[in-house]
Amino acid sequence: MYEGLIDPANYRYIPQEPPPTVDDLTRRYRKLESRRSPDGTEAWLNWALIGLDGKAHGYVQATIHLDSKEAWIAYFVFSPSQRLGYAKEALDALLPALREAYGIGKFNAEIDTRNVASIRLVESLGFALTRHVEHADEFKGAISDEYHYSL
Repeated sequence: MYEGLIDPANYRYIPQEPPPTVDDLTRRYRKLESRRSPDGTEAWLNWALIGLDGKAHGYVQATIHLDSKEAWIAYFVFSPSQRLGYAKEALDALLPALREAYGIGKFNAEIDTRNVASIRLVESLGFALTRHVEHADEFKGAISDEYHYSL
């Protein structure tokens, strides 16, 4: 995962930066291994996208609000693997699995308005635009507006 995560091109539409070291990434993953927020109200679920070639191509995440049965999804596909269907395939499997395992009634995604490929992906899955947040964030010298989508 580290090799794919260190490419700065992956971070164009998100405020995060590449992990500085393998040890930093390891610490982050150890925190996520609990699969729960410290207060126990959220499930933190993460999956690596491993292709038939045996290589990591990115990851998908779901944060489940256990009381409301809502999930916030995110996906991160490494630059060389973008637009090859990895995120779509993962989400096609993930959404029904989360409905079954957690009784999820609503899925949410927040997307930088400049990220056209990501917008097309969630729309292709049936997500509807529910909100436009102007100046949602400012990073890398640019203002980021955000779309909120729900399914």
